[in-house]
Amino acid sequence: MSVPQIILEQLGGQKFIAMTGCKNFVGDKNMLRMTIPKNMSKANRLEITLVDDLYNMRFYKYSAPRLNKKTFQYVDEKVVEVASFEGIFFDSLCDIFTQVTGMYTRLF
Repeated sequence: MSVPQIILEQLGGQKFIAMTGCKNFVGDKNMLRMTIPKNMSKANRLEITLVDDLYNMRFYKYSAPRLNKKTFQYVDEKVVEVASFEGIFFDSLCDIFTQVTGMYTRLF
């Protein structure tokens, strides 16, 4: 298994996807990025990175570059940091996700 697959399994796998509605998963050598639906934190992206057997979680709001329809001026992309956590153990990933977004990752 690759690192992104392991991260997704530690979040809850298909149950996590069904409960939260996250989509557009992108994996790298040691990172998993996903799109989060509307939630209480206003973040729409989550990036989880594996660093020395611990995880870093970064919640942020991303706005794509676009053309303003009224003024026809180009608007650059915008990234606003919502929350960031470093040195997280795998068993705390779901708790932090719930704490920041307000969405549960599994049925209790």
